[in-house]
Amino acid sequence: MIPYSVLDLSPIPEGATAADALANSLDLARHAERLGYNRFWLAEHHNMTGIASAATAVVIGHVAGGTTTIRVGAGGIMLPNHAPLVVAEQFGTLATLFPGRIDLGLGRAPGTDMATARALRRNLEAGDSFPQDVLELMSYFEAEDVGAGANAGRRVRAIPGVGTNVPVWILGSSLYGAQLAAHFGLPYAFASHFAPAALDQAAEIYRETFRPSQALAEPYFMLAANVFAAETDAEGRRLRSSMEQAFANLRTGRPGPLPHPVDDIDAHLDPMVKAGVDEALAVSATGSRETVRRELALLIGRYAPDEILLTGQIHDHAARLRSFEIAADAMASLPADRIAAE
Repeated sequence: MIPYSVLDLSPIPEGATAADALANSLDLARHAERLGYNRFWLAEHHNMTGIASAATAVVIGHVAGGTTTIRVGAGGIMLPNHAPLVVAEQFGTLATLFPGRIDLGLGRAPGTDMATARALRRNLEAGDSFPQDVLELMSYFEAEDVGAGANAGRRVRAIPGVGTNVPVWILGSSLYGAQLAAHFGLPYAFASHFAPAALDQAAEIYRETFRPSQALAEPYFMLAANVFAAETDAEGRRLRSSMEQAFANLRTGRPGPLPHPVDDIDAHLDPMVKAGVDEALAVSATGSRETVRRELALLIGRYAPDEILLTGQIHDHAARLRSFEIAADAMASLPADRIAAE
């Protein structure tokens, strides 16, 4: 059985508030911890009326403080929006408060629209310095007394941060992130839950060009997948309809809170929009326990990830808790040596 983890966007459902969403995220994290999930990651998005995790480091502290064993981290921090020193101080503080439990996933995208990106970014060309920013950020986590190490005699240090060695991941939905993660010898998480087009090629490039580093001796690839699990296939498809509507609204320039589910999604979406949504959400497991088990087994058998990151925006919080419970049960029933034959 490979490790399985949670990616949460702290969704704000129609009829609920950001306070409800943040409380639900903590409740889900506690639920995931009891169910044996390995990590609980939160994602940085801005100017989104349906997402409450904009201040990602703050929410990570909220979740880590309310749990005891599960790893908590960012999936991810959009580094071009921030000075590396500030991120190092934030995550160095988190790692000091919650030692051995904090992860830092880094992305290159803005995580928002361009108008908001202009309000956030130090400069709009910051993406071009992403590799240098990653290296600078990692250097702030190194121990201070390592001879000629990055922090030896350094005038600017991350305090807290120095010596915390927070694990850094590269996130991506294209070949760029795969190449960078391989070059730096870092673990790599692919955003196949919403952008699966380059998944096969990215996984291959990452594994074939990986260079061992002090952080990682061998490639470590995490696959992201949506899961909408319920007692029946029909109910699973109904739960999925909230995310389908939200994705369609985003694609057509009408983002908003997470919609209520509908029984017939085809009656609510334009066929061309629906086709685009289906393509974006292709890496998903939807339905009853047995259906979800089978579909997860097929994904794992095809891509052989070292870990799987499960996500799923579901309107009703109780149904979301149940979905992750069913998914955990399905994952636990998949011994690694049998997955390839599924």
